[in-house]
Amino acid sequence: MVAWYGKHLGLKTDQYGSTFWWKDKDGNDCSTQWSPFADDTNYFVPSEKQFMQNFRVDDLEKLLQKLSEEGVTIVGDMESYEYGKFGWILDVEGNKIELWEPIDTAFQ
Repeated sequence: MVAWYGKHLGLKTDQYGSTFWWKDKDGNDCSTQWSPFADDTNYFVPSEKQFMQNFRVDDLEKLLQKLSEEGVTIVGDMESYEYGKFGWILDVEGNKIELWEPIDTAFQ
C-alpha cells in the first residue's frame, strides 16, 4: 500500500507511511502522519475497527491520569521512544485512539 501511494501519487514514504509537514498559525513546525496497516494487523485491538486516530498531546502522563479518573478505558501501558511517548484509549464506540506526546526535534 505504501509503495503504491509513493509510486502513483508521489508521496515521500518510509516504513511508517508518509509525513506531511506544515506550519501552524504561529509558524511552528507541525506534521500529519498517514500510516496504512495490513488487513491482518492487530495494532487496533481491542477495537474491531480498521482504523485508529492519533492525536498529539502536550502532557501524556497527566492526560492519561485525568482520563483514567474520568472512567475512560486506557489500553495497555504508556510507551516511550526517542521520538515521543504513546498511550492508547477507547472512545465510547470502542474506537482505539492513540495519544502521542511528540519530541519534534527527533524529526529534524
